[in-house]
Amino acid sequence: MFLTHAFQNEIMKLASPANSDLCGLRPVTAHGDVVALIPALRAFARSLCRDSDSADDLVQETLVKAIGNLDKFQPNTRLKSWLFTIMRNTFCTRIKVNKHEAPGVVGCVSIQAWAAESQEWAQRGREAARAIDLLPHEQREAVVTVCMMGISYQEAAANGACKVGTIKSRINRARAKLAIELDEGTNAVISRAKC
Repeated sequence: MFLTHAFQNEIMKLASPANSDLCGLRPVTAHGDVVALIPALRAFARSLCRDSDSADDLVQETLVKAIGNLDKFQPNTRLKSWLFTIMRNTFCTRIKVNKHEAPGVVGCVSIQAWAAESQEWAQRGREAARAIDLLPHEQREAVVTVCMMGISYQEAAANGACKVGTIKSRINRARAKLAIELDEGTNAVISRAKC
C-alpha cells in the first residue's frame, strides 16, 4: 500500500474515540472509518488522474488536509462526501496551477535545446573566432581566460606567472587588434564590462 505505516497509525489515532475532546468536539467518526474510506478515495482519485502515482499523491494530500481540518468536519454528515469534496477541490487546484506552468506545450521554449542563429550572427561568430586565432599566443590566452571564461585578472596573472598589469595590457592590445581585424574601428568586440 502507498501509505506508510506511521501515517496510517496517525489517521487511526485522530479518528479514534480517544480523541473525543479534540477542539471540544465529539469523535468525528467511529474507529477506523477514515482508514476504511481509503480504497474509495483511491478509486475516485484514479478516475480523476491519469496515472496511479498521481492518484496516490492526491489521496495522500487529501488525507493530510482532512486530518489538518478535522475540527471543520460537521457532525452528523457523511465523512465520505466531505473527503471527496476535499479531493475534488485539491484536484481542481492542481489543474489551475498546472495550466499556468504547462510544460510541454507545442512551441514551448523549454522544449528547444537551442535556438537557430541567424546567418548574420553565425557569420560574425566565425569572423570573431578567426580574428582571435590570429592573435599572438599571449594575447589570445589573456582574452580567452579573462574575457571569455570570466576569470579575474588576478587569477589569470597567477596562472600565467606574470603581473596583473601585464594581463591588462595584453587584453588591451588584443582588443585593438580585434577591432581592426573586424573593421570595428574604436568599438571593442569584447565587452569592457567583463574584462
